[in-house]
Amino acid sequence: MSDYEMMDKEEIYSKVLRAGRRTYFFDVRATKAGDYYLTVTESKKFTNDDGSFHYKKHKIYLYKEDFMEFREILGEMTDYIINEKGTEVISERHQKDFKREDNDFVSQEAKTPEDTATENFTDISFDDI
Repeated sequence: MSDYEMMDKEEIYSKVLRAGRRTYFFDVRATKAGDYYLTVTESKKFTNDDGSFHYKKHKIYLYKEDFMEFREILGEMTDYIINEKGTEVISERHQKDFKREDNDFVSQEAKTPEDTATENFTDISFDDI
């Protein structure tokens, strides 16, 4: 059996969450013994100076024996954030008058129409997954 067929067999159920430059993949997979576990993958697009791009990925493996405690702590942390800061998103991206002090920031005026179009498009290559 090829590697592709093995990967296809172990993936049971999947969901995708696209969030700007980030994409989150939630995948239920099967162990060799036939039990299930969850992988959460964050894929983030980075653009190089020459206009080409690459993705950086981070993956978490979550097994059934950790589900309850993970769920409790995740719920506690998200509740804390909502209780402390509310549901409104606070970031420079959402504030037109926000001025960033570091040199990495490219102002809206300096962006080309192509930059703006690229920001609104999520390009995912299955080779990167």
